[in-house]
Amino acid sequence: MQSENQPVEHRNAAPGAPANDWRVEIVNNPTALPAAAWNALLARQATPTPFMRAEYLAALHASGSAVAQTGWTPQFVLLWDGAELAAACPLYLKAHSYGEYVFDWAWARAYAEHGLDYYPKALVAVPFTPVPGSRLLAQSDAARAALVRVLVQLCGDNALSSLHVLYGDAADHAACEASGLMLRQQIQFHWKNQTPGEAAPFTDFEHLLTSLVRDKRKKIRQERRRVQDAGVTIRWARGTDISAADWAFFYRCYERTYLEHGNAPYLTPGFFERMARDLAPHWVMFIADRAGRPIASSLIAVSACPESAGGRNDSDFVAYGRYWGALQRVDCLHFELCYYAPLAWCIAHGVARFEGGAQGEHKMARALMPEATHSAHWLAHPGFADAVARFLAREDAGMADYLEHLHAHSPFRRVPQ
Repeated sequence: MQSENQPVEHRNAAPGAPANDWRVEIVNNPTALPAAAWNALLARQATPTPFMRAEYLAALHASGSAVAQTGWTPQFVLLWDGAELAAACPLYLKAHSYGEYVFDWAWARAYAEHGLDYYPKALVAVPFTPVPGSRLLAQSDAARAALVRVLVQLCGDNALSSLHVLYGDAADHAACEASGLMLRQQIQFHWKNQTPGEAAPFTDFEHLLTSLVRDKRKKIRQERRRVQDAGVTIRWARGTDISAADWAFFYRCYERTYLEHGNAPYLTPGFFERMARDLAPHWVMFIADRAGRPIASSLIAVSACPESAGGRNDSDFVAYGRYWGALQRVDCLHFELCYYAPLAWCIAHGVARFEGGAQGEHKMARALMPEATHSAHWLAHPGFADAVARFLAREDAGMADYLEHLHAHSPFRRVPQ
């Protein structure tokens, strides 16, 4: 694998795939990806997201957000069948485990305690983006299986400790499991635009509230009223309607929130500048104003759904909660900007699902329900692989119990059978 910032090609017949002489290309500068071919392949997948688009991945690199200097060395893998892109994925060599949201710090510590190097490791993921979706892009199941075999072979050839495929979809994990990777489950919280027990979407935010149990409904109304009583109003803009001033203000809020928690922000201003330029239709910004001045902001992403949805609940129209920040503290403003205003927007625009991001049981009180997410893992060291397999078996049983417990405490009213 290469450290230079240039794409390098080499031939390598994928093990176990005698019918295809795959040409494997390693691209270590995401801005050099064949964007049209990559995006066309992404569009063919079962669960594409805007975060896997070539423009998004290129922006992470070009902005200095996910580069070797920050611990993310890109080594994207492309499999060519002649002139056709048959399979591809974003692969990073990681010098740490920050910005992943699938936690393996204990594994790294165990390696260190035994005098072994856990880093660098290989990671198939979108940096700083815990959004489930297709990771192993492929024209066919055979091409996807070949891609996994190539990934494992590259890790072995380069003496890497491990390979991790994060937040992939069902097709990804079937291919990973078939190649001997271990599967892991975690929990996120997602909202669905569907009245309990019915197929119809919510008509408005009040309709959503009436579907909740009394104490949850009362709490949300109280929280929204506190924001209103503080003299705060909320406005939103989408795509090219988000002004340069809005983007600049958002970054001030985003940066302030990270710094208040003692961390530098993962993403640079240049990343968001590229989002405004290259992927504007995928962003919706909410801004809180008080006394005629903006004081806080949140940003959600949306899938590329036709604007003709017109309130219809289109299953392909998905929103993703991403970032927020505030320059002034107002009680319950976080809930308003990150949940209530976006959910009201989603209902008004026919969004089928709102994914709230990693972790957070408190999201259930805001009508988001638990959903399992998945990752796949390969460790080169047989002894550690066996230990991790035993750990994951115990963790998986615990996750199943946890998921059952969460569903038993649903915020929604029971629907008579």
